[in-house]
Amino acid sequence: MIKTRLTEMFGIQHPIVMGGMTGVGYADLVAAVANTGALGFLTAHMFDSAESLEKEIQRVRDQTDNPFGVNMTILPSINPIPYDEYRQAICETGVKIVETAGRSPEPHLPDFKANGVKVIHKCTSVRHAVTAARLGVDVISIDGFECAGHPGEDDVTIIVLLPATVDAVDIPVIASGGMADGRSLVAALALGAEGVNMGTRFLATQEAGIHPNVKQGIVNNTERDTVLINRTLRNTSRVARNAVSEQVAEIQRDASKTFDDVKELVAGVRGRTNVLEGGDLDGGIWTVGQSQGLIHDIPTCQDLVTNIIAQAESVMGDRLASMKA
Repeated sequence: MIKTRLTEMFGIQHPIVMGGMTGVGYADLVAAVANTGALGFLTAHMFDSAESLEKEIQRVRDQTDNPFGVNMTILPSINPIPYDEYRQAICETGVKIVETAGRSPEPHLPDFKANGVKVIHKCTSVRHAVTAARLGVDVISIDGFECAGHPGEDDVTIIVLLPATVDAVDIPVIASGGMADGRSLVAALALGAEGVNMGTRFLATQEAGIHPNVKQGIVNNTERDTVLINRTLRNTSRVARNAVSEQVAEIQRDASKTFDDVKELVAGVRGRTNVLEGGDLDGGIWTVGQSQGLIHDIPTCQDLVTNIIAQAESVMGDRLASMKA
């Protein structure tokens, strides 16, 4: 067993987190992750109301007695997202762990603090981590350039960004981006992290509620099979390499192009409906990290976490010990 400040703070068995994922972070997967002794997060903005979120929270509780959390990714949206109602639902249902990302969590922190809710805030730079720590979040999840989704605009990989963040803040730090196995966990711990956040790795599990074609696609892909889009819009996203993402990247090679020139191609509903649900890997944009180059199977969540911890303990106990003179 590997104990860290993360496991002690949240009452979990293993220093492994499955953060919020759009189109994926539903109750069945979150409960499966929780039952392994790791920490999983429901994704709030997938639900159209606080009532729907409350029902999904109860669905998790029907399947596990272990800790879990709710992700609130705070982003601008054409259609208003009921963040205040989500916050109220989280507090009223007794959820004690929240993962925030995107914009500053500051408006939500007083209510969370008053209700004993611990907040993990996801950042893509040291400067943002420092600000979040000053505002009062409890944990930083630092996202390296390797990650799926939004890696920020600084292009700093986790091997530099992680220890730089650990040096800059006093609160626990989680490594996110490029994490997929026991070696990743040991490396993150060596660089000062208290645990790892994995998204792409949990996509390729039996319990993930996405089409089998997507899971097999991750297994088949290499670390080179991602594309960065929306760079000219200063809203960079790392997504799977496919016909649509290649088309978007080609359009955006012309810096004069605007969001309107690609909005139909990058529509989130298209990716969720055609790809995650329908299994057409060229049907839309879908996010995946470079860590897919380390993924070679589609296990249950229990087998995945068990194998990660076993590999980590082996690396720490055998390989590293054998190098010590």
